[in-house]
Amino acid sequence: MTGDHAPAWKRNLPNQLTGLRIVLAAAFVALLSIYLHRATGWKGDPSIPLAALVLFVVAALTDALDGHLARKWNVVSVFGRIADPFADKILVLGAFVMLCGPAFQFVRINGDRVQASGVLPWMVVVILARDLLVTTLRALVEGRGQSFAAIGAGKLKMLVQSVGAPVILLVVWLDALRRHDPAPTPYASIAAVAAWIVTLVTAWSAVPYVVKGAAMLREPARG
Repeated sequence: MTGDHAPAWKRNLPNQLTGLRIVLAAAFVALLSIYLHRATGWKGDPSIPLAALVLFVVAALTDALDGHLARKWNVVSVFGRIADPFADKILVLGAFVMLCGPAFQFVRINGDRVQASGVLPWMVVVILARDLLVTTLRALVEGRGQSFAAIGAGKLKMLVQSVGAPVILLVVWLDALRRHDPAPTPYASIAAVAAWIVTLVTAWSAVPYVVKGAAMLREPARG
């Protein structure tokens, strides 16, 4: 059975998973908000970035699962269409906003400032600007009665972000395990490479949407 004839639990489960992802995203941000990199002088529990990593992965898995179930059972709802991308943005943007914060910044002996997460503030601006641009294009196109569904570039962007954030958290955790060792590690450089890949793929993914949106906006509006 599908659609309106599906059992209540089938209609509700995808939305419940989406709601769970919002809760997990909030917990994820809360965890990172109390973390300080070891080079700042804090000798806290390195399990914080590991716990944040686990929360992110679980939340990302619910993203894949709720959409799959909603389509399989034909129970896509208005709540799901609104809350699902909202939950995604909270999780991904929350991750990169927190990772670019001062909690992950330290100063080397030679005076160089280093971001242990590799995520710089301008990278977050690029990620946010890309999402705002695509969202605006979607609103303009769909306001004319045309469909502006996700395309391959957008799915690749989400995949890279969903892999990049855990990789960065893993590197931060590995570095945190050495909180009593003052010797420098290569982890900041590894995190920086991951952050650059995420930023470049995210920026590139806007191009196909701009091309598609511009072409659709040149077409006559429907009904």
